[in-house]
Amino acid sequence: MTALSEARPTAAAEPAESAESATSARAHADGMAVASFVLGLVGTLVLNLVLGPCALALGGLALARGTTRRGRALLGLALGVADLLLLAFLVTTDGTVSWHIPG
Repeated sequence: MTALSEARPTAAAEPAESAESATSARAHADGMAVASFVLGLVGTLVLNLVLGPCALALGGLALARGTTRRGRALLGLALGVADLLLLAFLVTTDGTVSWHIPG
């Protein structure tokens, strides 16, 4: 009987575990929102092709997981789109995928 009672968690332990996992998931979503914003911001200057889609993916995941930093996730999405638009502009105007200063 002791082995059986040890194998099953009590009903009181389940809500505490789900509350901890919800808090952990929300913290991860908040981190994704901030990472999305930072990657989108850096992506406007370098590595548009890599950082733009990363910002889009992280921003979308953060919003889907219910982040409390919704504004940062939305800014990350907007900057990710801007990165890709900037990349398309650079490719069509001068055939390159990087910034350069003509001179």
